[in-house]
Amino acid sequence: MNRASALMTTARPCLSWVSGVVLVGAAGLEIADHPIADFFSLTMDQVTDLSYYRPDAFRLDLDHLPEPQKAMMAANRAALEVYAGRAMADPGLLDRLPSVMVPVLAIWGEADRIIPAEHGRAYARAIPGARFLLLPEAGHLPQLETPDRLLAAVLDFAEPAT
Repeated sequence: MNRASALMTTARPCLSWVSGVVLVGAAGLEIADHPIADFFSLTMDQVTDLSYYRPDAFRLDLDHLPEPQKAMMAANRAALEVYAGRAMADPGLLDRLPSVMVPVLAIWGEADRIIPAEHGRAYARAIPGARFLLLPEAGHLPQLETPDRLLAAVLDFAEPAT
């Protein structure tokens, strides 16, 4: 089980102060017809191509980055592999999601080719009362591509019902 799925399904009694969860392009599910990209086998150019609606606006020239920045990127990638596992999926997570008892909003970019939007729809179907929102003109990182729309969706979800 990866750490994110553990938090959502097993630490619930310890997190009584959590009033809701927003998932943005979240990994964790294993869906045969909609696999997660094999992130750790991809070059950074391939990651960029799969991550963004407009990849060229976010493409990095790795040859011109300072060595400390390259080292930080490599360390982030290594940390992600430790945190999420190489497959970034937990085969038993989908069966545990019905036990989630807080409101959940699953937000996905329509152009997310790292973790297909079907994963967000699956989260929303499996978690009681969860909602799914597809952001147009966004990929796997809407916080970078469409930050205003993502923030508006999160704030709308977080506002108490009147």
